[in-house]
Amino acid sequence: MKRTDWILMACLVFLAAPVMAQCPLADLTGDCFVDLADLAMVSQWWLAGCDLSNQACNGADLLVSGSVDIDDLAVLISAWQTGILLPEDMVYIAAGTFPMGDSFDEGWSGERPVHDVTLSSFSIGRYEVTNGQYRDFLHSALSSGTITVSDGIVYGTDDQQPYCDTSDSDPYSQVAFDGSEFSVRTKAGRSMANDPMVKVSWYGAAAYCNWRSGQEGRQPCYDLSTGTCDFAKNGYRLPTEAQWEYAARGGLSGQRFAWGDTIHHDRANYRANSTAYSYDTSPYPTGTYHPASEDGIYPYTLPISGFAPNGFGLYDMVGNVWEWCNDWYGSYSPDAQTDPVGPITGISRILRGGGWNSSAYECRTAYRYALEPAGRLGMAGFRVALNPAADR
Repeated sequence: MKRTDWILMACLVFLAAPVMAQCPLADLTGDCFVDLADLAMVSQWWLAGCDLSNQACNGADLLVSGSVDIDDLAVLISAWQTGILLPEDMVYIAAGTFPMGDSFDEGWSGERPVHDVTLSSFSIGRYEVTNGQYRDFLHSALSSGTITVSDGIVYGTDDQQPYCDTSDSDPYSQVAFDGSEFSVRTKAGRSMANDPMVKVSWYGAAAYCNWRSGQEGRQPCYDLSTGTCDFAKNGYRLPTEAQWEYAARGGLSGQRFAWGDTIHHDRANYRANSTAYSYDTSPYPTGTYHPASEDGIYPYTLPISGFAPNGFGLYDMVGNVWEWCNDWYGSYSPDAQTDPVGPITGISRILRGGGWNSSAYECRTAYRYALEPAGRLGMAGFRVALNPAADR
């Protein structure tokens, strides 16, 4: 086939291409969708020599021919606007296998045994859900009659479960309610709208997931009356515990944290304790909170994306706030697993990642914490996930 014929055929494929279930080869930016950003990368490396030293021109040499040329452009055209078009705040995580648990044998028994887990692809929130985002949900839920407020606590009308506290019921909450509408508070002279939501229960996190699904025309995952998630739906949900740990590790295995084996206050918002933990390399005295957060008014959260992301482009997987997972708590099995979702039922749901008042020990990616699903902490929030390769 002549090169001109190949390019013509590629253009015809481009015009009729359906949305793909997995990330296309021509996705060079890692957002799982082929668009102008990928074309810009091809243009950047056009006719350049490609080898191992520049990682095949950062992947722009799609056919690994040694240069970026018309053949690579044809491949990109053939995949134009295919893939999974995710919201900008969601990150696609490719399928993979990793050793889950405490590989240092330094945690508590619930973090062991280390076992291999294989996960299908999934998507997870780039950031923790903020006070501002949760306020928007509360506004909508109040107007639709799906929540009520009693003694400063927000309850779901469908499940009668507590969703979150307002500042009237707990000063750690940064969401206020004046009897008719919700607002985000100001703390020490700054708006808390871009700080992660706290004092939210597992039920409140699940309700938010269903609401966001509805906002985007997706199928709700949760039956709020039973607390169960239908993983066949394409709506938002909480990540499974295994998905959370895989995402938090950022592509590394066998490390304490997403970036390596030590932690420092330039990496995360946590409470220093270098006296007890040699891998806490913070220069601040034991018991000291992050200096940017310690304003004398709890909670000592910081705005999302204040630290460098991990290898998957995710922010605050360590510290700032604990994050609810979908799973009920259960002991680990030594057996290899594929897409585990935890026990069918239980007493407590999983929280991961540590918070602003957590030590380095609790911020390890292997650390597990559990709380009854109605529980609401001043250092616990959540981020959302989407089912494997979910698209509308």
